[in-house]
Amino acid sequence: MTAAARRGEVVAAASSEFAMRGYEGATTEAIARRAGVSQPYVVRLFGTKKTLFSDCCKANFELVKETFTRAAEGLPPERRLGAMGDAYGELLNDRERLLMQLQGYAATGDPEIRALMRERYAALYRYVEELSGASPAELRSFFAIGMLCNVAAALELPEIMGTWPRAGAGPPPYAASR
Repeated sequence: MTAAARRGEVVAAASSEFAMRGYEGATTEAIARRAGVSQPYVVRLFGTKKTLFSDCCKANFELVKETFTRAAEGLPPERRLGAMGDAYGELLNDRERLLMQLQGYAATGDPEIRALMRERYAALYRYVEELSGASPAELRSFFAIGMLCNVAAALELPEIMGTWPRAGAGPPPYAASR
């Protein structure tokens, strides 16, 4: 197995561990066990737990961006935001990934992690703006509803989430103004 592939496996294992225990609670020893490698190997690959956590956060943002890109592909601009919202709703079905995303926000007491999360969130916001052509109000609504859905999904509150976000459940609330 290549070092890049092994690195990807460790990031996946670390994402699971961080999702359940948070940045402070997860240990490189537990991550190594989950990945089937030694703890010194994890340190050799990433240097610090913070670097590994940051790589997990980056991977999450990349997945969301790729999901939005695929969802909007080939659609007219007025349908892209709704398609991206529906696709994001599907991501919420992966509880571990969702919790990892929320752990990234929770760890922003650390200035370096806060800077990373701020940079990546702002870049995602600009990307959605560019890809969708949505107005500033529509973008705020899209991201606000996305955060509400994050919390509702994490807490497993179907009364807030209703049937959306689920495939075929119809347009999300922010799409009504288009």
